[in-house]
Amino acid sequence: MTYYFKLGEIPHKRHTQFRQPDGSLYHEEVMGIHGFAGIQSILYHMYPPTAVRHIADPLPVTIPYVDGELRHRHLRAADVVGGGDAINGRVPLMGNGDVVLYVARPTEPMAYWYKFAHGDDVLFIHDGTGVLETQFGALRYRPGDYLVIPTGVLWRLLPDTAVAQRMFVIESYGHVVPPKRYLNNYGQFLEHAPFCERDMRPPDDLVTRDETGEFEVRVKARNLINRFVYDHHPLDVVGWDGHLWPYAFNIKDFEPITGRVHQPPPVHQTFDGPGFVICSFVPRLFDYHPLAIPAPYNHSNVDSDEVLYYVAGNFMSRKGIERASLTVHPNGIPHGPHPGTYEGSIGKEKTEELAVMVDTFRPLRLTTYALEMEDAGYAYSWLTDER
Repeated sequence: MTYYFKLGEIPHKRHTQFRQPDGSLYHEEVMGIHGFAGIQSILYHMYPPTAVRHIADPLPVTIPYVDGELRHRHLRAADVVGGGDAINGRVPLMGNGDVVLYVARPTEPMAYWYKFAHGDDVLFIHDGTGVLETQFGALRYRPGDYLVIPTGVLWRLLPDTAVAQRMFVIESYGHVVPPKRYLNNYGQFLEHAPFCERDMRPPDDLVTRDETGEFEVRVKARNLINRFVYDHHPLDVVGWDGHLWPYAFNIKDFEPITGRVHQPPPVHQTFDGPGFVICSFVPRLFDYHPLAIPAPYNHSNVDSDEVLYYVAGNFMSRKGIERASLTVHPNGIPHGPHPGTYEGSIGKEKTEELAVMVDTFRPLRLTTYALEMEDAGYAYSWLTDER
């Protein structure tokens, strides 16, 4: 994250003696990105974070990509089968070398801790409540939250009992940050940014666990889920401070940017990733020029694939789209509003739509799971009887 925060107990100066009640030293860990040139945090452990007791057999990572033809697609993901936890229950739908997109309906808490070694995880919570548990502290989540989890953060998701869960997962091969145009030279959000530091929720509470036993940590790296077993609890941190930490940002805290005529998708941008962007479409007033057409114009994604995950409301330019659907509009062919929606939007004053968009700058490959969900007629949904 771009600003300073701390929880727990830390010494007055970094890299100095900080002793436990028995006189032994706490174990300092510096966690940072871009070598030692990026943002970082410093954590203080009761036990060495390097003390692995056992390395178990890894689990394979298999994403069944297929080479599909160029066409617009609608994936009916609402009925994806629920089960498993937030990692082993997720279903990969598409990806490339920069990002992989999943949906999940977990029914179980994670019995282990997890981290992705090659980049950040963003979990968009569509339905459900619970706790994101990390070594930086516990963070309660609710519907509409983006949970942004930097690489290096150990985490597990603990859903509230008997509360249905649904999420859209963005696995980034690199770091997910606010767009630079929202920040000043010091990393502070500018006045015209659609959200600011007050909207970011850091971990609520740091609970230090001094327990022994067998504790499994899984690390996704090098196309494997690597498994490490410790004989001390991995959440043994007594304090930390810095600029790198997991946080929640709720989509309803995004303040829409509107204008006299239709505004292009970059006004909805929320996060920037390596080779992709994440945008939030939220309830907003429509354009107010007397001749404005609120529905988007036809456009060609010359350099990007566009993925929309539909959260709630009626999307003004689409027909036949249901909650938890995804549309995929690849580069190479134009797309735009469905017949009737362009003219039909004239005179409307606002929209209640809620959606998450991911635009990638390299082509996405779909998986066999995605093709099983496809609405085969969607590619022809722009046809009318008029000739």
